[in-house]
Amino acid sequence: MPTSQEPIEAVSQRLDKFLSEQLSYASSLGPEAEMLTRSGASALRGGKRLRARFCLTGFRAVDEAGDDRHDAALAVATSLEIFHAAALVHDDLVDNSDTRRGQPAAHRALQKAHRAAGWTGDSDSFGRSGAILLGDLLVAWSDDLLEDGLALSPATAAAARRAYARMRRDVTIGQFLDVAEESAYTVYPDDTHADRALRVASYKSARYSIQQPLLIGAALAGADDAQRDALGRFGHDVGMAFQLRDDVLGVFGDTAVTGKPVGDDLREGKRTVLVAYAREALSDVERARIDALLGDPGLDAAQIADLQRVITGTGALDRLEQLISAYARAADDALDGAPLRAEAVDELRTLAHAATQRTA
Repeated sequence: MPTSQEPIEAVSQRLDKFLSEQLSYASSLGPEAEMLTRSGASALRGGKRLRARFCLTGFRAVDEAGDDRHDAALAVATSLEIFHAAALVHDDLVDNSDTRRGQPAAHRALQKAHRAAGWTGDSDSFGRSGAILLGDLLVAWSDDLLEDGLALSPATAAAARRAYARMRRDVTIGQFLDVAEESAYTVYPDDTHADRALRVASYKSARYSIQQPLLIGAALAGADDAQRDALGRFGHDVGMAFQLRDDVLGVFGDTAVTGKPVGDDLREGKRTVLVAYAREALSDVERARIDALLGDPGLDAAQIADLQRVITGTGALDRLEQLISAYARAADDALDGAPLRAEAVDELRTLAHAATQRTA
């Protein structure tokens, strides 16, 4: 069975095989269908394969049957990466982002393809419509691979489907909570903003990125209540630390490493915990000034640097780093004495460190 260092290669091979089948099918439908399918393949390039890693490690943490069910777990883990690509395509569209992983976001790439083909009509509208449909196609692909991996006992397959469905519901609600908060924050007291941002982080990212992939993998291996509880607590706390680290990178990250413009979360007006902490420490006048800048897509480098200085000066960054550390410690504690295979626990701790101390 592959170790924690091998899932990227194994998942990539499974993806390549699946995409080859989809491209073969699309080519028979004409160049337009092939364009959409190639856009899907492009959306699946790169990335850390984090969800697949946690899914497979959750499987190994429980599995006692050896390699018999590994192919099923690999198919399901790969389906999670396809679903993640779907979420990113839609997320970039909602956020009006230009880039993803250093490349044009899907809707921008489709706009460019429309212009290059010399087609009539508005290329921007085509790109946005195409990206909505591309995200839907990727969701359908993820379902295809999920079902490939569920040729197991009815009880095991049902448990995995329930965990997968919970993930899909939670992240969809979380995405909407994130969008809503950019407008709804104005009607709630300032001292509630951090808790509201933590709610977004939980539903939009923590559950979907780490907790549910772990539980899906564990379900495939027939996890019992105690195993699900330990993995669930570990996964949620690591997921929260993961998202809060993402919030730091969204403001202070290096473009060359993250593949996103520096300060992109500020231009998008993300109401993160980091922003909430900073606003709590500002005067009414300074808070109003910051609110006027947040969400302005035209912020230049000097304005981004000014906002970074304000956030750092309030102590918000230090406070958030302390919260990240607290979540990481709680996650580690959840594994102490847990009824999980020892080698998988070591892998989980290694993955947790990589997820919370990353620079991209």
